[in-house]
Amino acid sequence: MSKKKDKKPISQVDLSSFPPAAGKDDSALDPFEINFLPEFQSGRGPHDPFVNEYGVVIGDHHYESPESPLSQWTEETDPEVMAGNQWVHPYKDIGFLTSENLDYFEQKIPPQGGIYMHPDINVVSAIAEDVAETDRSNEK
Repeated sequence: MSKKKDKKPISQVDLSSFPPAAGKDDSALDPFEINFLPEFQSGRGPHDPFVNEYGVVIGDHHYESPESPLSQWTEETDPEVMAGNQWVHPYKDIGFLTSENLDYFEQKIPPQGGIYMHPDINVVSAIAEDVAETDRSNEK
């Protein structure tokens, strides 16, 4: 469960290597899929649900799976195992349903920055700062 994966933009992940998921989902009739503008459809990846490298079906709207690290979580599980595009469907991710994403992907209205930004506040944890300082010290 502590495998570390490269975090690449979804456009750079070869989702064709993941097998299609078994099931009866008809991607053309998915009520949760948004109406992406044509420029956001090219190269996104598969419309159909797929099985990621952990054996979890992505894009079937069933959010619990016995193969998922969430279902097998222990104190030793590295949370980074759940990071990365292998957990995000290129068309059916629930995050697309936010008003900001709907505006952007359906109407090309860019998100308004700043609502959760704190440019004057350092939000890095002290642990990360200590690690960064140690790394800088070791480089000298």
